[in-house]
Amino acid sequence: MSAEAADREAATSSRPCTPPQTSWFEFVLEEALLEQHLQKPSPDPPPVQLIVQFLEQASKPSVNEQNQVQPPPDNKRNRILKLLALKVAAHLKWDLDVLEKSLSVPVLNMLLNELLCISKVPPGTKHVDVDLSSLPPTTAMAILLYNRWAIRTIVQSSFPVKQVKPGPPQLNVMNHIQQEKELTENILKVLKEQAADSILVLEGALKLNKDLYVHTIRTLDLLAMEPGMVNGETESSTAGLKISAEEIQCQVCYDLGAIYFQQGSTNVAVHEKAKEKFFKTKELIAKNGSSSLHFTIDEERLAGYCQACEVLTSSSDDASQQATPYSQIHSCLKSGKYQDLVKIFLEDNVTLSLPEQFRQSVLRELFQKAQQGNDALDEVCFKVCVCNTICDVLQGRIIDIQFCQLFLKPSKEKIDFLLEVCSGSINLENASEELKRRMAAFLKNLCLGMEDLQFVFMISSHELFIKLLKDEERKLLIDQMRKRSPRVNLCTKPVTSFYDIPASASVNIGQLEHQLILSVDPWRIRQILIELHGMTSERQFWTISNKWEVPNVYGSVILGIKDSLTRDLVYILMAKGLHCCAIKDFVHAKQLFAACLELVTEFSPKLRQVMLNEMLLLDIYTHEAGAGVSGERPPSDLISRVRGYLEMRVPDIPLRQVIAEECVAFLLNWCENEYLTMQVPLPLVQTNPYVKLGQLLAATCKELPGPKESRRTAKDLWEVVVQICSVSNQHKRGNDGRVSLIKHRESTLGIMYRSELLSFIKKLREPLVLTTILSLFVKLHNVREDIVNDIAAEHISIWPSSIPNLQSVDFEAVAITVKELVSYALTINANNHFWLIIQADIYFATNQYSAALHYYLQAGAVCSDFFNKMVPPDVYTDQVIKRMIKCCSLLNCHTQVAILCQFLREVDYKTAFKALQEQNSHDAMDSYYEYIWDVTILEYLTYLHHKRGETDKRQIAIKAIGQTELNASNPEEVLQLAAQRRKKKFLQAMAKLYF
Repeated sequence: MSAEAADREAATSSRPCTPPQTSWFEFVLEEALLEQHLQKPSPDPPPVQLIVQFLEQASKPSVNEQNQVQPPPDNKRNRILKLLALKVAAHLKWDLDVLEKSLSVPVLNMLLNELLCISKVPPGTKHVDVDLSSLPPTTAMAILLYNRWAIRTIVQSSFPVKQVKPGPPQLNVMNHIQQEKELTENILKVLKEQAADSILVLEGALKLNKDLYVHTIRTLDLLAMEPGMVNGETESSTAGLKISAEEIQCQVCYDLGAIYFQQGSTNVAVHEKAKEKFFKTKELIAKNGSSSLHFTIDEERLAGYCQACEVLTSSSDDASQQATPYSQIHSCLKSGKYQDLVKIFLEDNVTLSLPEQFRQSVLRELFQKAQQGNDALDEVCFKVCVCNTICDVLQGRIIDIQFCQLFLKPSKEKIDFLLEVCSGSINLENASEELKRRMAAFLKNLCLGMEDLQFVFMISSHELFIKLLKDEERKLLIDQMRKRSPRVNLCTKPVTSFYDIPASASVNIGQLEHQLILSVDPWRIRQILIELHGMTSERQFWTISNKWEVPNVYGSVILGIKDSLTRDLVYILMAKGLHCCAIKDFVHAKQLFAACLELVTEFSPKLRQVMLNEMLLLDIYTHEAGAGVSGERPPSDLISRVRGYLEMRVPDIPLRQVIAEECVAFLLNWCENEYLTMQVPLPLVQTNPYVKLGQLLAATCKELPGPKESRRTAKDLWEVVVQICSVSNQHKRGNDGRVSLIKHRESTLGIMYRSELLSFIKKLREPLVLTTILSLFVKLHNVREDIVNDIAAEHISIWPSSIPNLQSVDFEAVAITVKELVSYALTINANNHFWLIIQADIYFATNQYSAALHYYLQAGAVCSDFFNKMVPPDVYTDQVIKRMIKCCSLLNCHTQVAILCQFLREVDYKTAFKALQEQNSHDAMDSYYEYIWDVTILEYLTYLHHKRGETDKRQIAIKAIGQTELNASNPEEVLQLAAQRRKKKFLQAMAKLYF
């Protein structure tokens, strides 16, 4: 029996579409059919999508006088449309491959059900109960087509489907997609329930030994005539397109094989049936050829099915096991005969018949079994990995990392097996020079990578190694290995206690330099440098890597050290320590700095203080990246050291500006405002710009809760920042004698450059400090005369409202700074609703309305538990709501505009009514009516739809206005609760669209 009629009706009734004139459809189709009858070649494929359009129009539900939805009427128009859809399919010769690619499951289900109806299959009759041999040829073929499609659809649904990237979110489109998805799932459920019956029908079709006929355009026209005019022609055995018995058997066998193969995942015995059907298909194709008017079979896919069935159905029969290497490997894995598996891989190293991906997949499976506790498989994994590696070597591929890991600890047994595989994989008499060269290079590199000379001797004395490498190459390799053998250092030169370290084995300078670059162990670095200086005294080893960078203020002091070994050691230890700090490897950085401090303490107080300063910076970084992330306060000792650094008065000490910058930021982040405000020495404030900026920020934050008249420091901070953001103007006379004005973006008028200020602010994490500096820049941005849309910010009222010289301020740079600061602040706390409002205002001011709505909605969501609570009025102010209204209006979402007008303290009926009058709206329109609680707006909607003659939408508005909770006689609490519930649902719906 076919999928139920309810599913068919739902498939069509859920498709809203404006029907074009039927005569137009008939005209288009008749033109296509005329080309077919006259056998004129057409450059384009047949219009498959016409089937969708015809069936949509024929299945569109009607509405009676009581506005009730009725099933589509069975009138002449709908019958013609269904017939036209069948004619298009007949034009395609009922090719399921073409139809399945172009039509969805619901549409194809509807089309084939119409074919069953027009082919006189009694409705409600189970196909399995019908004797196909007793039916007219076209009727039997219709049943076969339906059941073949059912089986193919079930198989296709088991394959993974690549998700299509969705477009812009629209509620009506999303609802349509969801409805079609649910409808497809319902049809698939029915088809799967009927799968056993469909299989029996197709098995029965294989017993038919006669040709069948499928409907053509002509037979469909005859069926559409009056019964008295047909004269029984469509019931005869010659009506329609002839499909030979061999073609039917071939296609049915292939489809049955596919469903049996799919069912074999839960029932292994079914794979035998699949194998039988696929091999029968293969025989029929070989006998009759792959070309057919009615079907095409993917022969590559069929070959894959056959090969898989051979592997899955392999038995103890020797003949079946020896069919292919795949089946042999599958049998070995299943039975646990792993030595036979290794033998197969060894043999394949000569024939190279197994693909690389297959070899790797077998190795992965063995590794997984070994990791599950089967220790006996470790040796098998190694042997298979060696076979794969030698195969890769011979084919010029890169050696896999797994081989390197397994060969970290070589043994005599491993070396013996490796040499066995190498010897068995290459025939020196017939091998090309390229293969010999690859194998020789592999064995040579293997020797160079081994430290144990015993294993090296095993390889170098092997017959294969001797034949592959020439005498000169073997001698060169032996010389290289001898250099690596230990020998005694006969140097008797006395050394100081610091250099009293036993020298290691002497190696060449290049290898030692390589080790020096890679090492982060300070004692190993010192040992390598001693060996290098013992070999040559002419090199400056601190220059061997361009990655070793030391700040210029330190470089001049370090390079002034007279002893070359000490100079190299200090420079390299500091450079490596700074590099470890930069990559946040604080453990190694501390070890390197500690060793450097111990070294310089003996001879340079200046460098000792430098290292103490760098270790302070390292401790700040370590705390901020570790315990500081969870909010744990720094130890008092660290705070005291930071203060001590700021107050340090040691002359001639090279200082890095970044340390002072980090120290001030550290104190601000941990709210040491009292120290910055009251205890910092005055000379330090006057000489260090970061200390002065930190003091002003700390004082402003302290006074924020106080009255306006006590905010003198806020004005001082304002003036400092304004000066930093000012541009210096210069006049220049050009070649034509005119004087032009040049603006320098990075002004030297302030205490620091704007880029330095921005870099400093991005080291701050304390929310109050960030909010303060952010509100200052927002106010500075709003001061400009040509500003159209102000940006709102917390504490914005503490700043002056004007600037004496507006022309001197670089407002373009201010705008860029505001954007960067907001983006940084949101990385610190993405749920700060005030910062989110600032971000939204920035997008609003730059005409990015969709992004502005995203952040306005996000600001409301984070402070109301995703709108489950009321959004605080200081977040959704009237200004914010009005900007949301403007965003929706400019995005042509006019229904959303009307709903948002209700959020204002005084409902803006004028804007709401004007928005509702717009007919070109990009939102969900009437599906939003349930979110309106203002009765006046609903009454206007009712009037508007009545005036336009939009009966359906008017009914929706009437239904919304008729809800009892909106009755004006209700208590105020009930009305407020109704409004709040609708606000919540509307904002959540908006969030789903814009998040």
